[in-house]
Amino acid sequence: MEKVQYIVVGAGLAGLSAAWTLAKGGAEVMVVERGDYPGSKNVTGGRLYLGPVRSLCGELLEGAPFERQVTKERLCAMGAEGSVTEELHSAKLASPEYESHTVIRGTFDQWLGDKATEAGAMIVPGYKVDELLMEEGKVIGISAAGDPIGADAVVAADGALSFLGEQAGLIQRDPHHYAVGFKEVHGLDGSRIEERFGLQPGQGLAQLYFGQVTQGVPGGAFLYTNRESLALGLVLNLDPLTHRTPTITPHEVFEQFKARPEIAPILAGTQPLEYGAHAILEGGIHGVPRNLVKDGLVLTGDAAGLSLSLGLIVRGMDLALVSGVLAGQTLLDCAKAKDHSAGALADYEARLRAHVIWKDMKTFKNFPKLLSNPKMYTEYPELGVQMMEDMMAVGTGAKRRLAWPMIKTMLFMGLNPRNWPDLFRMVRI
Repeated sequence: MEKVQYIVVGAGLAGLSAAWTLAKGGAEVMVVERGDYPGSKNVTGGRLYLGPVRSLCGELLEGAPFERQVTKERLCAMGAEGSVTEELHSAKLASPEYESHTVIRGTFDQWLGDKATEAGAMIVPGYKVDELLMEEGKVIGISAAGDPIGADAVVAADGALSFLGEQAGLIQRDPHHYAVGFKEVHGLDGSRIEERFGLQPGQGLAQLYFGQVTQGVPGGAFLYTNRESLALGLVLNLDPLTHRTPTITPHEVFEQFKARPEIAPILAGTQPLEYGAHAILEGGIHGVPRNLVKDGLVLTGDAAGLSLSLGLIVRGMDLALVSGVLAGQTLLDCAKAKDHSAGALADYEARLRAHVIWKDMKTFKNFPKLLSNPKMYTEYPELGVQMMEDMMAVGTGAKRRLAWPMIKTMLFMGLNPRNWPDLFRMVRI
């Protein structure tokens, strides 16, 4: 049987950062990717926060092909027939500590693949792994099209629906921890993007939407500005979506969202470039498997359940990069000790739990429960819209004091016992 020192399955951010780390450390590493090239199966549009990854991935990300640096944030609460948008435009967002950029994954992942190749990794595209090879409970390689390839250890970076983690017995799926995500990319000249969103050259906008946009299903929508395109997407939690009455398809929800008066003008004059859908993690720390390692196997990125959604902040790419680098560092230590047992690989879990990304996941462990509440997408956004309508509208009758709409909203929330559990959860976040 042909054998390499390490095999990485999946050429996404976690897999490529692991491969780069291993190759830089002098290890022999092969990356297998079922797509035609790294990033070929990723729909364009995403945001990478650099603060959490800078200390580990500074060298890796030098010269990265970022799209726009996010200097403007918007959060939009949508009611049935209106919406309220909060906007933050701050110099703080441009500082190195809080820096973030939009990226095009097809471009970014190919560039990252080139970095891994330059470091010495071998990337094999168009290669679909059928199963893990196991011997007496230890992972000893992979098999594809009947061809076995051995390895001292395998890095599973095969995404949110990791069949490698499932085959190894590390993952037990909970439908509440998964969502379906839709993304469309619309081409628009960079100068028109800047004019449309009030940006300076090179600056970017990230906007998140919640409320009636998902028609009662937990989830939300997003808009990111790239250099010459807009990435628009929708996320719907799978379990509530399948049990919704009356039934509705994700495509219908997405099309109705795009037809809203808040969205249609944004897309005016754009050229559709790309469309796709894929599974998304929504469980936060509760979606992370109990064990991330097995004899000869390490789970990274989405395969490890690493995601963090706070409604107004959505993170995944920074978590993937960190996990890949930490997995690579751990395997290099294991190579020196000639020990790839679960006990030796457990150092990866220890390093992960000591990193700031894990601390953030623990801090916001209650968010998935809060965001699963249907009232967050129906009743409460509608309250916010009504409050602003009452404050801003001037009609034929005498206008009440400006404080009254806020008092009325707070009384509704506080005096109704049905809302007390929600208020308690909001305080805990």
